[in-house]
Amino acid sequence: MPVDVEQISIAHSPDSDDAFMFYALAKGKVDTKGLKINQVMKDIQTLNEEAKKGLYEVTAISFGVYPEIADRYALMPCGSSMGDKYGPIIVAKKHLSDEQLKQAKIAVPGKQTTAWLALQLFQPGLNAVMMPFDRILDAVASGEVDAGLLIHEGQLTYKDLGLAKIVDLGEWWHDLTGLPLPLGGNSVRKDIGAQRMKDVTEIFKASVVYSLEHRKEALEYALSFARDMEETLADKYVGMYVNERTVDFGDDGRKALRLMFDMAYEKGILKEPVKIEFVEI
Repeated sequence: MPVDVEQISIAHSPDSDDAFMFYALAKGKVDTKGLKINQVMKDIQTLNEEAKKGLYEVTAISFGVYPEIADRYALMPCGSSMGDKYGPIIVAKKHLSDEQLKQAKIAVPGKQTTAWLALQLFQPGLNAVMMPFDRILDAVASGEVDAGLLIHEGQLTYKDLGLAKIVDLGEWWHDLTGLPLPLGGNSVRKDIGAQRMKDVTEIFKASVVYSLEHRKEALEYALSFARDMEETLADKYVGMYVNERTVDFGDDGRKALRLMFDMAYEKGILKEPVKIEFVEI
């Protein structure tokens, strides 16, 4: 039996791209179908952990954690971040050969990030050190680690510290598959019932569409979450991860996600195959 739900907690990270997507909801610009929407902001690593406990009706997640919550959550077809020939980047102070990379100590932003899953698909058995994402750039620059796997704004700013790109996992994935690299998305708890799952997905899709259609005002709101990025850079970053693919995965986005999990299972990274459930609207 679905639980009786009149209010929904929607959890997302305080990053500029998430803030951009949620702008219309935060400012009451969309019809919430009579539902009271409570927004919760926490870093993505915390949200991944809390998703495993089923804490929120709707939560942003790294796709890397979805196999652990697939029994409890379905995926919204909207609100995803996908890299179309770009994605997490491995950087170092100087170019590293494939052999040097295998021997390197690499800082990685958490075992449940999709970046870590993609890195394992790219090169299994690397010497990874888990580290908060916002420490990785400085750790590479200082020599604390030999290389780092960058997500968020670091993908655009690493050159400012004189670092070199070793590989862009989004480029690698596209060369391998011809598909975009799925990174993060929004999941909705199944126990709220099929109708509420559909309702809240439609509400969130409307928020994404509103922000894309009112880009200037949504970007101004997102800038307050942009960790001191100047406007041009924040606009570029938001554009990378909030676009038409964020309105809907598309067939190739769904295919990419299934392929990523299938490959991870075949390579022994995942212990069981993953059955993905999408909320269709």
